[in-house]
Amino acid sequence: MARCLIGCGSNLGSRRQQLDRALELLRFMPGLELLAVSRFHETRPVGGPAHQGAFLNGACLIETDLPPSDLLGALFAVENTLARRREERWGPRTIDLDLLLYDDLVVESPELTLPHPRMATRRFVLEPCAEIAGELPYPTADCTVRELLDNISVPHPLVAVVGIPGSGATEVATAVADATLARLIRAPRALPVAGRCDPAGRSRTDDAASRAEREIARWLEIVAAWQEPLAAEAWKDDPQGTITDYWLDALPAAAAEVLPAEVWSMFSADFHRFVHETVVPHVAIFLQLSEPELRERITFRSGAGAAHSDVFSDIPPGIAADETTVAGLLQIQGRLERRLRCPADRCPRAPKAVIVINADDLGRAAADATAAVEAML
Repeated sequence: MARCLIGCGSNLGSRRQQLDRALELLRFMPGLELLAVSRFHETRPVGGPAHQGAFLNGACLIETDLPPSDLLGALFAVENTLARRREERWGPRTIDLDLLLYDDLVVESPELTLPHPRMATRRFVLEPCAEIAGELPYPTADCTVRELLDNISVPHPLVAVVGIPGSGATEVATAVADATLARLIRAPRALPVAGRCDPAGRSRTDDAASRAEREIARWLEIVAAWQEPLAAEAWKDDPQGTITDYWLDALPAAAAEVLPAEVWSMFSADFHRFVHETVVPHVAIFLQLSEPELRERITFRSGAGAAHSDVFSDIPPGIAADETTVAGLLQIQGRLERRLRCPADRCPRAPKAVIVINADDLGRAAADATAAVEAML
């Protein structure tokens, strides 16, 4: 038998009656036992079309021998019974039943993602869940549901918008900060991803050791610039929070693609000594970019478009959308994702909450990121 968390919500019609009816239907569903139900919380709608009514949100804990796909089908059946319509993304609904957790199962498929991909920053989900199942593990962050809630409840949260050059991290971070009145911190120095570093002006007598020393020094200069605004001793406590368009730990991920392995190992050791007294993001918004869109954005920045716009200005000047460049940036993107998802026992600086957003449509990415941060409040 698996223990599962189900999120429940309604903002159309007789909200309380519909939630009660949904729970009643679940209670008598074959192969499913209803163990606990939270209180209902009235919350404002986040994301979606404007002028929606307020939601009643809650959660229930169930035990089931149904596999995840069958349980999802059972939830859809209850929604259909209560006339749920899916005409508009994040639109108003008579009933909404979300499969949040299924034991410690991690699934990523077109039909189902577990844990639920948005629950880690949604206060309207975490508060009722913590009431009835606070100690339930959240598998992708090696923490509990209650710890997820605590993570977004700190006095001054740090949200890092993370992505490779061209992902739109600066544009998305700016949009989120504007919408939420958060403090915005932009990367003080560019991420050096244009190719293997080879400082100009080296002499033929330079040996490998001296070149490696200069490489490491150059990267550590960038570490020092990036870490200064994140110093723990000077961290603010105002309630709006801070949004950055970079993640300090992206530097070793990028360096692993750019530097020779032996140089990277030395840099990585120095990096960890540098950053142990900086604030770790409570939430990371990871912007994923497809290969065709990355090529298009590099082409835009390398052509006449750059003269008329500063969009995607984090793409290094002078690079071309060739196979080597694109492959290298996509490799960095993969390294970033693995580092963000790294278990806490191996990566203590990884944020507990990671929201993955497709960045091919920049406007939609900004709207989704804003909704994720607004849901924390």
